[in-house]
Amino acid sequence: MSDKFLVILSHGMDNPNKSSRALQLAKVAHEKGKDVTLFLMDDGVNIAREGIVNTIKSAAGDEAKDHMAYLVTNKVPILVCKPCAASRQVGPDEMVPNATLATGSELVDIACASTTVSF
Repeated sequence: MSDKFLVILSHGMDNPNKSSRALQLAKVAHEKGKDVTLFLMDDGVNIAREGIVNTIKSAAGDEAKDHMAYLVTNKVPILVCKPCAASRQVGPDEMVPNATLATGSELVDIACASTTVSF
């Protein structure tokens, strides 16, 4: 089993449960010592916008902002699909500090070397 753990999130405000769970799982994996990468694509790229997670709460009551704060504080890489971000007008200047634009090719490379979960 790989120590690399990839979480792919393709949902944002449209599904607060999946968004919260993906961030929570990335946090838990990191706490367990895994080398975590969060990849945001499709509507999930909006999660990279600074402050957006402040409004996302799961049905269980946990808040996405707490999970994202952990990921940012611990410098967990957050990769944002470049064409997905462009089509949703998400620019690098408005993204959380450790978020960077990435390509599908980079996603494939990371996925091939990681245990991967998708939301």
